[in-house]
This record gives sequence, structure tokens and C-alpha cells, in this order.
Amino acid sequence: MDSFTIGLIGIAVLVAMLLLGVHIGVALGFIGLIGSMILVGLEPALWGAMNVFYSQVASYALITVPLFIAMGYLATAGNLSKNIFNSLNHWIGGLKGGVGIATVASCTLFGTICGSSIVTSSVFSIIAAPEMRKQGYDKSLAYGICASSGLIGMLIPPSILMVVYGILSGDSVGKLLIAGITPGLVLALFYSLTIYFYARFRSDLVKQKDQETFSRRQKMQGLRDLWPVAVVIIITFGGIFGGVFSPTEAGAITTFIVLVLLILLEKKKSFPHIVAAFKETARTSAMIFLIFGGAAIFSQFLILSGIANRTVELIIALNLSTVGFLCMIAMVYLVLGCFLDSISMLTITIPLLHPVLGRMGIDPIYYAVVVIVAIEIGMITPPVGLCVYAAKAVAENDVTLEDIFRGSLPFFIVSMIALMIFILFPPISTFLPARMFSW
Repeated sequence: MDSFTIGLIGIAVLVAMLLLGVHIGVALGFIGLIGSMILVGLEPALWGAMNVFYSQVASYALITVPLFIAMGYLATAGNLSKNIFNSLNHWIGGLKGGVGIATVASCTLFGTICGSSIVTSSVFSIIAAPEMRKQGYDKSLAYGICASSGLIGMLIPPSILMVVYGILSGDSVGKLLIAGITPGLVLALFYSLTIYFYARFRSDLVKQKDQETFSRRQKMQGLRDLWPVAVVIIITFGGIFGGVFSPTEAGAITTFIVLVLLILLEKKKSFPHIVAAFKETARTSAMIFLIFGGAAIFSQFLILSGIANRTVELIIALNLSTVGFLCMIAMVYLVLGCFLDSISMLTITIPLLHPVLGRMGIDPIYYAVVVIVAIEIGMITPPVGLCVYAAKAVAENDVTLEDIFRGSLPFFIVSMIALMIFILFPPISTFLPARMFSW
């Protein structure tokens, strides 16, 4: 049996193990080690596995993962998310579709201190969805807005998925984080326009029967609740664009700022939240580190088997244009998103697909944004749709999973349109990182 066939069998067994529920990190490491042993023998395979595992988890960039995870848990522990929503709702809530638009804007702002789509979706499903229903929004649309707006949190830095992508691919984590800003804002704008359209033309779904008006004084008082978020944004992005610290170093600084703000705002009540946040950070980080190590072992197996090189040659032989290639890749991730979570998709596909970029002359930052957006769209598609499940977990009793998937459908369509725009216009993704890193 030749090495290429062994590689194909290894991939097939990996898929089978994932479908059976084996942890992705364990499955990747096991298949990678056994496959390498068959190809090169026991001792070289063991030495190779230990070396690549250590090299991967000892990466300097990896320190940003637990930092960003801790930041997200600390941010959800206090009233930051509630204050953001209340403040923006005071200003926007009186407009057509205002509460829904305020929810999208709140998720965008919250994304600057929480790099998780799932956390963002669940937090605002608790805070914003009941308020939307109170004002006459259809329950499916209310929770669909919250589930879908969580996607923005994974584009606006700090984004855990951008960090994961950068570590697995070797691309600049700093450039990837900055590249997500403009696409995230574009997606927020598209979602807001969709809600406005529903409010204007579908009064059966957005009735706004109990609109509350706020005085200018109340609006100005509401803005004061945004000062913690403003502090985080000004220090983080001001420091990055001012050259004071790198985007990677910003992870540590921002996490420290959020920790201090939580202590100041919650005082004695903050300490149980801090302990719980650090415990969850340790648990989640250990899981991700295991995935990184397993992915490194599996990548080595793909190289030894020749699968990686054959995949590159096969794609090159298709003679696709850049747009055609990216459309094909987006469809691959959309299909995978029906069965796998985000990190699993990246760990399996990056070793196979990333080497193609150099041969086709595609900007890796531009490609990464397309991939991340495609993966995020999978967060609201059945049957896996993790953001939808996160919203359902905290939803009111009369809301079903089907309701939330139905409410997310318009935003799925809008997200697909945005994805095509990102594919057709690369500067949307590359302008900011190119400008910032040229200073």
C-alpha cells in the first residue's frame, strides 16, 4: 500500500472518529501518530510527534488564546453587556427596528471585549431578546437577531478564531486581528439594514407596540454607562495603531483592563466571578492546546503521506480564478459547518488548503477573512449551528430551536451576500492591516 492511500485511509478514519464523538484533539493526534508509525516506523514517528507537539504549544502567539478567553469570561461576569445594550437602546430604540439595531450594535461593541460568537449570542439572548418581544417583535426574529449578531463578535478583535487560524497557518496574528475590523462593521451594517427593512415592510414581525421614548438627559446619562467599553477600545486600538504595543501584546493589556474594571464595578461581588472565569479559562485553554498539538501531529502525517502536496497539485490543475477558488472554498466550509465546529474545521483543512495560496498568488490575509466569515455563517446553519443552540439554551420556554433557525434565515442570506462582497473586493479585508503594518 503506497503512502498516498495510507493518507486517504487516515482522513477517512478521522472523519469516522469525529462522527462517533471522539474529541478532535485526541482524534487528530491518534490518527497522525499511527499513520506516521506506518509510514516511517515507531521511533521516528514518536520523536517527530513529540517535537511538533512541543513546538506548536510552545508558540509565543499561543499566549493570546487564554488571554482572550479570560477576557470574554470576565466581560460576561459583570454588567458590561447590559450597560452597552441599555445605553444604545436609549439612542436607537425609538427608530424603526431600533431595538433590533441596538442589539446588533451592542454585539459589535461587546465583540471588542469578548472574542466568542457563542458567548455573545447567549448573553444578548438573555438581555435583548425579551426586550424585543416586549416591544412586539416576533419571537423567532428576536432570537434570530441575537444568534446571528454573535457572528460579528468573532470578526471584531479580539477574535479567538483569528488567533487559532494564525497559529495553525503561521500567518501574522496581528494582521489577522486587524483584518476583521472592516468586515465586522460591514456585516453589522447589513444586519441593521435587514432589521430596518423588516420594521418598515413587515409590521407583522416587528410591531414595536410599546416603544419607550427617552429624554436627551436620559440619553446622555446612558452614555456614561459606556465608559468601561470606551476605555478598553481607546487603550487597545489607540495603543495598537499608535505603535505602543503589538496586537498580540494588546491581549494581555486588554484582559488586565477588563479585570480591573470588573473589580471596580462589582467590588466584592466580583471575586466569585473572577475565580469562575479563571477556572473556565484553564479548562477551555487546555482543550484548545490539545487540539493544536493534535493538529501538528496530523499535519506531519499529511506531509509524510503526500496528501498535502497532491491536494495542492489537484487544485492547481483545476485552473480556477481567484474568485472561483474562493467560492469553492467557501462552499466547502459551509458544508463542513453543517457537521463540525469552527476549530475542528480549521485544524483539518488548513494543512491541506493553505499551501495552495502561495502557488495561486492569493493574499493569505484576504483568504483568511473569507474562510472565517464562511465558518461563522456555519454557526447559524442546521444541524450544528452553535450560536443558535447557545441562544436556545437561554431562551424563554415557548421558543423552539426551529423558531431560532427560522429567525436566523434572513441573516444567513445577508451573510452570504456579504461573503460574496468580501470575495469580490479584497481591499475590504486587506486595507487596514496593510496600512497599519506599513507604518
